[in-house]
Amino acid sequence: MSHYHPCVPVQDPPKPDADVRGRLASIGTVLIVVVIYAGALVGYHYIAGPAKTLSPPDLGESSDTIVQVTLQAIHPVDNQVDVKVMVYPADEHMNTDLNVVNTDIAVRLFQDEINLGGDLETAKGQLPAEIATTISATGDPDKWPFDRYTIGALGADVLVGTGDDRRFEPARVEVTGNLNSWDITSTRSGPATQSLGDGDYQTVTLSRSRGPLAFDLGLCLVLFTLPALALFVSIEMLRGRKNFLPPFGTWYAASLFAVIPIRNFMPGAPPPGAWIDQILVLWVLVALTAAMVLYFVAWFRRSD
Repeated sequence: MSHYHPCVPVQDPPKPDADVRGRLASIGTVLIVVVIYAGALVGYHYIAGPAKTLSPPDLGESSDTIVQVTLQAIHPVDNQVDVKVMVYPADEHMNTDLNVVNTDIAVRLFQDEINLGGDLETAKGQLPAEIATTISATGDPDKWPFDRYTIGALGADVLVGTGDDRRFEPARVEVTGNLNSWDITSTRSGPATQSLGDGDYQTVTLSRSRGPLAFDLGLCLVLFTLPALALFVSIEMLRGRKNFLPPFGTWYAASLFAVIPIRNFMPGAPPPGAWIDQILVLWVLVALTAAMVLYFVAWFRRSD
């Protein structure tokens, strides 16, 4: 009596070479991503370099009257800089036992020989207090991110005494502080009436650091890539080379509404209507809108 034995197909064992190649490909992909990421970080820090900041203020000798201006924040669109002003009177105007001034003192801070406001007064028997104020900066914010701003020349005079007995005394301006994403340099000019010997006035120049400039360039490349990809996909679907995929509609909408947030995310976002809006942002929006129109034309042709 014969028995029927069904034929069971025998599966070939997996090929070890294919598994090894797959693992090597995965490891290689990860290594490539890591190398690109590390290279981008190193390149960014190399391009950025050290920030240019102002050196600590030189308070000089005790015989000097010094007006220290500390930079706090810059508002490029308004051409204004927030500062704090502190007066360090000369020893002859101080009661060293009580650490207060021994006479009435008023400081007049001026920029390009123009008084910036009222006198910063300190009455006899008090200690000069730090005062917050705003000064103007000369520059064109529409040139972002290559805009530069100049403050100065900053100078100061000190009025000592009361009533008709008041008299002018020279003071030396010292500008200090740092602003994130800005390179700051300063030069001295004017008379040298104090112990420093290289001018009582100080002119400050602010320009954007190279690090934020590189970051702005990267975001501009992102803005350029979005419409390029959108137009390529839409044209391929319209010509029938690629299948029409309905989920792409949400991708187009997300890309369109991401343009303005990306633009505003740029360090020190430019004022509305700046050259980048005219040259890049507007045309990115137009190209994305055109890509959406082509996408809907492709949908209309293939709809039932």
